[in-house]
Amino acid sequence: MRSVVPVLTVVGAIFVIWYAAAVWLNAPWARDVAARADRTLSVTELVADTWAQDKPKLPAPHQVAVELWDTVVGQNVTSKRSLVYHAWVTLSATLLGFAMGTALGFVLALGIVYNRVMDMSVMPWVIASQTIPILAIAPMIIVVLNAVGLSGLLPKAIISMYLSFFPIVVGMVKGLRSPDVMMLDQMRTWNATRVQEFLKLRLPSSMPYLFTSMKIAMAASLVGAIVGELPTGAVAGLGARLLAGSYYGQTIQIWSALIMAAVLAATAVALIGLAQRVVLKRMGMA
Repeated sequence: MRSVVPVLTVVGAIFVIWYAAAVWLNAPWARDVAARADRTLSVTELVADTWAQDKPKLPAPHQVAVELWDTVVGQNVTSKRSLVYHAWVTLSATLLGFAMGTALGFVLALGIVYNRVMDMSVMPWVIASQTIPILAIAPMIIVVLNAVGLSGLLPKAIISMYLSFFPIVVGMVKGLRSPDVMMLDQMRTWNATRVQEFLKLRLPSSMPYLFTSMKIAMAASLVGAIVGELPTGAVAGLGARLLAGSYYGQTIQIWSALIMAAVLAATAVALIGLAQRVVLKRMGMA
């Protein structure tokens, strides 16, 4: 109970601030409409109007909740009006990009740890790659891939991979180098090969770092998938919902898509956390 109260307090504070901000941002439009009708709104009427506008600057929480209910529960999951359908389109690209990014990051980390040339040459380029804004490089990736006949899921997955491989590389390099000198010397004393050293010492030591990096990579991969949908004029996916909402001023639709994206990211990270607890417990690290 003690752990629940602080969480509920924070959530309650967020809702209070959200509702207050909705009144503040939507009030000018309500007053303008009332003035044109030669009316004066009372405080109660003003608040009620700001929480019920069709295209508010900031929708109230209950408006977003109604939109989520209508598009998640009130629609068939195969319908293009269903937010579940759009979430699955984005999630499929996210998972593929995450898998590709994890594999690429793991391979690069091995090379950086075991090869000095790669450590001196590849690692700076890995770091430099993240200084390029993804919004700038995403259209170029999509155009190039479309030119060679690749479209649909793969371009979005590659953009996700571009964002997700970096935390895996950094985390795994740190993890593979985490055993201290005494542990490495002990392995050499036992005449362990480099493969045995990797499997028995370096890899187990890197597991906490790997799972932590995977959580960051999953969130980054979801961002990459959504960004990848924006410059393509996609008709499906959470990015497409955000784009359509922006075109037509449907802020409630935009916020519902954002909430769904947050739910997807939180669920995926929670599943990785569950896998982390299971694996580390079996390895005797938890």
